[in-house]
Formats: sequence, structure tokens, C-alpha cells
Amino acid sequence: MAGKGYFSNFFHRCKPYIAMISLQFGYAGMNIITKVSLNRGMSHYVLVVYRHAFATAVIAPFALVLERKVRPKITFPIFMQIFVLGLLGPVIDQNFYYAGLKYTSPTFSCAMSNMLPAMTFVMAVLCRMEKVHIKKLRCQAKVVGTIVTVAGAMLMTLYKGHVVNMVWSKYVHPHKSYGNPTTDTSDKDWFKGSILLIIATFAWASFFILQAITMRRYTAQLSLTSLVCFIGTLQSIAVTFVMEHKPSVWTIGWDMNLLAAAYAGIVSSSISYYVQGLVMEKRGPVFVTAFSPLMMIIVAIMGSFILAEKIYFGGVIGSILIVVGLYSVLWGKYKEYQEKQTQAIPEAVKGGGENGRTTMIKDDIEANNIEVQKSEAQKPSLPVTVISGPIPQPPMLDVEEPKP
Repeated sequence: MAGKGYFSNFFHRCKPYIAMISLQFGYAGMNIITKVSLNRGMSHYVLVVYRHAFATAVIAPFALVLERKVRPKITFPIFMQIFVLGLLGPVIDQNFYYAGLKYTSPTFSCAMSNMLPAMTFVMAVLCRMEKVHIKKLRCQAKVVGTIVTVAGAMLMTLYKGHVVNMVWSKYVHPHKSYGNPTTDTSDKDWFKGSILLIIATFAWASFFILQAITMRRYTAQLSLTSLVCFIGTLQSIAVTFVMEHKPSVWTIGWDMNLLAAAYAGIVSSSISYYVQGLVMEKRGPVFVTAFSPLMMIIVAIMGSFILAEKIYFGGVIGSILIVVGLYSVLWGKYKEYQEKQTQAIPEAVKGGGENGRTTMIKDDIEANNIEVQKSEAQKPSLPVTVISGPIPQPPMLDVEEPKP
């Protein structure tokens, strides 16, 4: 039984880590499939609309059924927060990210998005959601880990080095319909793509911060995810009507475009928004975004298989730095989580003493002991069996509150 309890406790502590690592695999698949769809000419504005339409259709029924009794009322401030979440996530982040992905490559896009932990950490500090005590080792680990993570991502972008031939490289033969190899940068506007990706990352970080604030007042995670996806779908339709004037762009069939929209909507929007909200509620936005560097490593490996992207020596060194920085941030967050857990019990005891309840309970226990001693003194000849029987206790709830 002890071993079973230890395993259950260990699994409970690992659930946030398992959830976030699984999400990175889902995001990596989205990047590869989306890149193939964009290379075939699909408009990223239309892709965003279909993506969040799929997300709304999938997660809304669960929200209606599972949270029908616990769903809070939507006030005007909450509606405005949901409206802004729809703008930051589905509209600004997704459209700018897809545009940057179209100008660059999946690996490059993921490398640029690794600025997300740094942006989120700085914004969380500015919003007073994270406290930085620079003299504490855990805070130093988070700061240094964030810097190292961004440095590793920039190394992958700025330094290539020689090509690292994988074992499977000579067996990979990409399909011609996937487009030109993404490692050929002669015909790509990397500067424009970089700016678009930076804007998308900033919007993504803002989305995480606002989502954490909104969930304090609107605690129904599934309903919040459904509303964000639905509002984002309506906003994306309006943006698409402004940016795309050809009716043919809305055409979608049983092909890679449909797969990209469905996969991105179900996995990268509905499931990811919900899981991120649950993890963020317990560990905060910095913990959620700290896993994003893993997506780049997964995309680099998957890209070498599917898109025949070449893996360079600089990418390998940058990946190592990213993993080191990632675990440095996670170590700092874990130590912070441990401190909060150890401080919770003393604070609760102290709080009880301040309102007088701890003193009252202590006085009642002492009164009970006095009553027991009196009864024993008055009945010395009684057998032990009678003394060990149930003794009426004075009711603790009848004690009057001390008057101020």
C-alpha cells in the first residue's frame, strides 16, 4: 500500500510536466502540417478561421454538459477580457505566426518563438504575477535559464555550421508537392518573417498573462476556452473579409488543407487552450511557456523526416543550450512551488490565531481536561471500565465569541 501511495503521489506531481510535454508534440505536428498546407497555397487567414471553427465545434459540447452547474455569469469586464483574448490568440498571434512561417521554415519559426518564456517572465514580473528576489538561488536560476534559452534559440538562427548527417537522412526522399526545401533561404524574406514572428510571440505572451488573470474570475476552463475560440472565429472571419477578396480562398476539400485546419483546431486550439489553463491555474504562466523550447527540437527532427530539412551543427549546440536553460527555469519554479507548499501550513495556523479561533479551541481542550480530572477525583472507587467509557464533553460550538 505504501508503494502504491508513493506511485500515486509521484504521478500526481508529474501530471503538469507530462501534459506540457505532450502539448509540445502536438504543436510540432501542427507546424509541419501547416507548413505543407501553406506551401500548397492556402491562405493563412482562412486557415485561422477554419482552425478555430473546428476548435469551437469540438470543445463547446463538453463545456455545455460538464460545466452547466458551475459556469459563472459573464459580466461586462469578463466579456471584454474574453474579447481581447480572442484578438491576442486566434487573430494576432495565429495570423502573424502563420505569415512568418510562410516566409521562413518550421524550425526557424519555432526558434523565434522560444523568446516566449523570456517575454512572459518579464511581463509576469511587470504585472506582479512573479516576484524576483535576485538574492535567492531559485530566482537566479529562472533569470539565467531564460537568458540561456533565448541564447540557444538565437544561436540556432544565426549560426548554422556544417550539416549533421543523421542515420535516416539518406533514406528520406521528400515528396515534390511539399514545396521547395525549407533550408534554401535564397528566395525567402527572413527579416520580414522574423518581425512577424516576434509580434506573434509578444501577442502569445500577452495571451498567457491575460488568460491567467481572467481565470481568477471566470473559473470554468472549458467554457472559457469555448468562448475564446468562438469569439476568435468571428473576429477572424471579419479580418479575412477585409484581407481576402476572392471567394475561392474559402474553398477546402478532402486534402492537406482540411487536415491542417482540423488538426490545428482540435489539438493546437481546443485541447491546448484547456490543458494550458489547467496547468496555469496551478503553476502559473511562466511554467507553461517554459516548455516551448522543446517544440523546436521536435520540429527539427520531424522536419528532417518529412520536409527533408537539414540539421546543422549550430542547431545541435543551440538545442543543448535550450534544454539546459529550460531545466534551469523549471528547477527555479519547482523550488518556488516547494516554498509555497511549506509556507501554506504555518500561515493557516497563524491566520487561525489572529481571529481568535485557535485560542478558543485551546481553551476548550483545557476545559475538557479539567472536567475529566474532576470526574476522576470525585469517583476514585469506580472501576477502570467505567472511567474509560465515553465522557460527555462540553459543546465547543456554544462558546460565545469574545466581544471586541
